[in-house]
Amino acid sequence: MKQQKTGIYILIVYCIMQLSGAVFAPLLYKLLETMEIENAALIASGWWVFLSMGIATLITLFIIKKDNNYLKPLKGKSSPLLQTVGWGVIGFFLVLLGQAYAANIEQKFGVDPGSENTTQFIEIAQAVPLAIFSIVIFAPILEELIFRRIIFGTLLPKTNFFVAASVSAIVFGIIHFDFTHILLYAVSGFIFSFIYYKTKRIIASMISHMLLNGFVVLVQFYGDEIQQFLKQYSNMQLIFFQ
Repeated sequence: MKQQKTGIYILIVYCIMQLSGAVFAPLLYKLLETMEIENAALIASGWWVFLSMGIATLITLFIIKKDNNYLKPLKGKSSPLLQTVGWGVIGFFLVLLGQAYAANIEQKFGVDPGSENTTQFIEIAQAVPLAIFSIVIFAPILEELIFRRIIFGTLLPKTNFFVAASVSAIVFGIIHFDFTHILLYAVSGFIFSFIYYKTKRIIASMISHMLLNGFVVLVQFYGDEIQQFLKQYSNMQLIFFQ
């Protein structure tokens, strides 16, 4: 019963965070607009993403601290810390592989590559760099607690791994409101559930999720520089081995 209440409180905090942007971001935008600040809309969104997610994360962690057993719902022995971190890293590469296959399937159905959701958040992060913390840290913590701990963790004892992971993954895809790429999000969510199930530690899927989001931000921000570096590195190898 205590764990159910904890889950409900976390859901309430998450829902308030999601809905708060519709009220406070426009107010912040109007304030910035009166100050004649360039890109006021993006800056308002960026600051509110950072503040709302940061506050929601702190409140959520405080709620969890009141329930010492909340992060231990899965039966079986939890993986040691080092092994957990290792699985978190492995999960990141599994998600990249899974997304590659999902992207190929989407393209066969005529879906163009590139996510509007990702593009929007990158634009916000470029306007307000602090929003990167929300993308790379706050969002993975909150989303793993919601979709893996609450949804997957609640369904698993009542069904089985495949059903629980599938439902969690589909809801995870829907909540991103990028329905043309729902398969990409669903595949990622399914793999995050597997990592959580394998280690019995939510921190493992959080690590995978953080690495994924961090990788996306890195590529979006420095994609051209990375390609140039790889090209130069490849040329150096050719020269060395000639």
